[in-house]
Amino acid sequence: MRQQQRHELSGAGGDAAAAAATARSAASHPVVEEEEEQIKQQEEEFLGVGKGEGMMLEGKSYLVSRSLPSSCEPETEWAYLAHEVLSGKRPAPEDVEEADGGGKRSKPPSPQPHTPDITEGHGSSRHASGGGEQQGTGSNPINSIGRDLTINCLLRLSRSDYGSVASLSRDFRSLVRSGEIYRLRRQNGVAEHWVYFSCNVLEWDAYDPYRDRWIRVPKMPPDECFMCSDKESLAVGTELLVFGMARIVFRYSILTNSWTRADAMNSPRCLFGSTSVGEKAFVAGGTDALGTILSSAEMYDSESHTWTTLPSMNRARKMCSGVFMDGKFYVIGGVANNNKVLTCGEEYDLKRRSWRIIENMSEGLNGVTGAPPLIAVVNNELYAADYSEKDLKKYDKKNNKWITLGKLPERSVSMNGWGLAFRACGDRLIVIGGPRTYTGGTIELNSWIPNDRPPVWNMIARRPSGNFVYNCAVMGC
Repeated sequence: MRQQQRHELSGAGGDAAAAAATARSAASHPVVEEEEEQIKQQEEEFLGVGKGEGMMLEGKSYLVSRSLPSSCEPETEWAYLAHEVLSGKRPAPEDVEEADGGGKRSKPPSPQPHTPDITEGHGSSRHASGGGEQQGTGSNPINSIGRDLTINCLLRLSRSDYGSVASLSRDFRSLVRSGEIYRLRRQNGVAEHWVYFSCNVLEWDAYDPYRDRWIRVPKMPPDECFMCSDKESLAVGTELLVFGMARIVFRYSILTNSWTRADAMNSPRCLFGSTSVGEKAFVAGGTDALGTILSSAEMYDSESHTWTTLPSMNRARKMCSGVFMDGKFYVIGGVANNNKVLTCGEEYDLKRRSWRIIENMSEGLNGVTGAPPLIAVVNNELYAADYSEKDLKKYDKKNNKWITLGKLPERSVSMNGWGLAFRACGDRLIVIGGPRTYTGGTIELNSWIPNDRPPVWNMIARRPSGNFVYNCAVMGC
């Protein structure tokens, strides 16, 4: 099936560059110009230009800086094709400059005016809305440019551009709405990480650190199980899963920009440890509706929307945390029966399907009354936010101990770790929280890219909001 899809995407229309040249030479044909005008009108309807509506972010097109396998296309061709794909026509002659050696290169795209669905946020942050589906068909830029070349070009675009891409033709819309474009990105190691968090009941916000923009997430459907703040969440593939106290799970999909009911785990739970990698998520431990502390574990496949039971851990635990590191699933800390704090961690080997105890792995990271360990992995290195001392620590794998690197952001406040989010976001660590005042709250996002020096936190975004973070997840796709 996967080979058949690749064959269909690669096309059989001859050389991709020749196809692109043919499309460019035909751009002056009256019929083509009429189709281009239809595409432009359809894109405006899809994005809500002039109506205050829209599906996804709009603005300048950015090429994602990733090294992708390619056949014969030079890097300068990508800029040309990206412009061609998003605009439905070739760049104007004045947009092409002479390059060294007599070749041509495309000028950087000029800033486009903001569409009405984007409003300036606080500081340099912007806010955009999502949702909607375009019904027109339009012409087919894939056939004009060449399938293989077009797909590789689309992989390099920011995921924020996919709303515009989906409005160009039925084939493009199918690539985006089916999730195929994200599967291809995952196979080629391309991902952008957006932060999703909730500071109010049933409400979620998203932040795109690549473009410094806020994204509106539709409000969750009202349900008694979600009216309180005691929820669990995780992001996997193109989905955000939110778990209530009962067997109720809601799933938000970026493909449809909507919430739907999802299947519950085989053994529903809360206060569990979880993590995700690609289209798979892993959960372990927690407590069931009767208060029984669990040792069971499960795996979720976001492609098939199914849960699979995994072997149980050696120790039952709740209020634990999970990460994925070095190709393995780790569950760290937690509390056992009689409120006994567990300092051991457990490592799950996916190939061997077995658990291994690591003694003293989380010693000093949490207590009985505090939040689960605040941990995150960047580049296969494990970090922790020690909320009691406001320290940032790094795990020494070789010596099985924690090393203090420096301090957490000064204005990030928590209640024994509750209300503070600490996550990995691509190659950086993110701390989400804010100061508490009597006049209202402010949420702040601080970022640091780990290096050999003490942490120097950079506040990348802030806005008025509830400053107690109930749930937080990072979606990379």
